[in-house]
Amino acid sequence: MNTLRDRTKAFAVRVIRVCGALPKSNVARVIGNQLLRADTSVGAHCREAFRSRSNAEMISKLEVALQELDESRYWLELLIEADVIPAARLSPLIGEADELTAILVASVKTIKRRRR
Repeated sequence: MNTLRDRTKAFAVRVIRVCGALPKSNVARVIGNQLLRADTSVGAHCREAFRSRSNAEMISKLEVALQELDESRYWLELLIEADVIPAARLSPLIGEADELTAILVASVKTIKRRRR
């Protein structure tokens, strides 16, 4: 699972850079702050999951990471749809969010299957 740890951290760093390059408008600042909060918590929750004391705790942490990842995608979509940043700049991040979502969903399903 170190790959997931590395990918979520790299994703956060990419989003941090995007947020740092946002226009200096009120709208960009508000959306950027929301995106930054949601995105950086994805990796944090995954890290917490790796140190879980039980499968139930691991599932819980990964599901919270999934919620934050979905929220991150929402803010990325808003930045595009509000014409704050061109879609071409954010589409790789949205693609990575989708891949991370697939990985986390598969991980949760695997852990749940093992519990039975």
